[in-house]
Amino acid sequence: MAEIEIGVQSRQCLARRIPDREMLDREVAAWQARRNAAATPVDQRFRREDARVKLKPLYPTIPC
Repeated sequence: MAEIEIGVQSRQCLARRIPDREMLDREVAAWQARRNAAATPVDQRFRREDARVKLKPLYPTIPC
């Protein structure tokens, strides 16, 4: 979920040049307040079971 929020923040808040750290802090705080007030749920479509099937070739099989 954190990665989803970082992506949303990048598109909605950080997709422009921000001149200094203080303005960045203000912009992020304002974006965060709006996002929290909206209480937007995260719709995770990539379920754990799907990940196990799709990512299985990436993980080695350890013999017992």
